[in-house]
Amino acid sequence: MTKEVFADPRITAMGLLNEVHAGLNEKFQPLLAAHKLSLAEFDVLIRLARSPRYRLRMSDLAAQTILSTSGVTRVVDRLERDGLVTREACPSDRRGFFAVLTEAGQTRVEQILPEHNALIETWFTGLLDPDRLAALEDTLRTVRDAVRPSSTAGVTGEVERVCLERPGQTERPGQTERPGQTERPDQVERPDRSEPVAANE
Repeated sequence: MTKEVFADPRITAMGLLNEVHAGLNEKFQPLLAAHKLSLAEFDVLIRLARSPRYRLRMSDLAAQTILSTSGVTRVVDRLERDGLVTREACPSDRRGFFAVLTEAGQTRVEQILPEHNALIETWFTGLLDPDRLAALEDTLRTVRDAVRPSSTAGVTGEVERVCLERPGQTERPGQTERPGQTERPDQVERPDRSEPVAANE
């Protein structure tokens, strides 16, 4: 076997990708450790923060991350104990649950993002001009869609919309509010996040 076999450019490309991923994780770990979060926990928080209505079904969250179903359950358990995430049942499917970012979770993400984004700028995006960065994003998305097509699970919010509509729950024509009828606290409309954002795309 000749030495040229080991100089295969495919091995080089894969090695570079692994080295970049490991190197960037090393840059982010001290920041997340200061906020008492692991990389996996922050990944869950940022995906929820960038999802419609700050929520994802547990199954979609597992599909988006590199975690197994049991793994994402353990991460959500820890975040729930810290008050950063809560679970909400799906009214139309008793077996389905959403992981929902709480206000405390939103605050934690907002506290981390300025320094987090600065690290991204210093060690990643700032090293490339706009054209090279756009080309890299396109390339990464092409590969990601091939090897992990489930990574965008739940980003449209359609499953959530269907789930939140109770079976048979429709508004009757001409239905009006009864005198004295008030909105219960649990019926207050959450911030509109009906449109997906690019984070999980």
